[in-house]
Amino acid sequence: MPALQRPEPRLILATASAARRAVLAGAGLAFTAEAAAVDEAALKESAQAEGLSADDAAMLLAEAKAQRIARRHPEALVIGADQMLVCPQEDGGLRWFDKPADLDGARAHLRALRGRTHTLVSALVCWRHGGRVWQHIARPRLTMRDFGDEFLDAYLAAEGEAVLSSVGAYRLEGPGVQLFSRVEGEHSAILGLPLLPLLDFLRGHGVLLR
Repeated sequence: MPALQRPEPRLILATASAARRAVLAGAGLAFTAEAAAVDEAALKESAQAEGLSADDAAMLLAEAKAQRIARRHPEALVIGADQMLVCPQEDGGLRWFDKPADLDGARAHLRALRGRTHTLVSALVCWRHGGRVWQHIARPRLTMRDFGDEFLDAYLAAEGEAVLSSVGAYRLEGPGVQLFSRVEGEHSAILGLPLLPLLDFLRGHGVLLR
């Protein structure tokens, strides 16, 4: 157990995301990761049908993941996270993006985001003893440069199916950083897990030394 972390409560990250696991591991936290069996597409569709905001939809998904794992481990502190990508449209509305299904979908995503500023709504929630004990939402803003089709073709060829794991079809921690002209917000929040607010909560909750 790292010296900066108390042995109890144990931490569980309710995700299958390699990027989120890497963020926590990089901060020196000891935790286990369990993927939550949640129908994200159905929850997102329901949220849109009910007219929920992207913030509320992201939190709904993060909470569903945390709650599912917390039922099996009530004494643990379970961290649930989810991320929505929203981009303003010419008609004044906001388009919600889902993870692309294939490389053609990734190409369409990147063409739709090219030259525009979008927001990554990153929701984080912690559950323990059968209820929510903390929540947070971060909203990094990213501006894609007006890259050419030659670059787009080369980027997708270089990254391949790795882009399918991201809602925006990019990995900012990889060659995807070349897509952008401006990035505003905490890097870990862009990766889907706002780390600094989480660490502050964990210190207050007695998980980390103050």
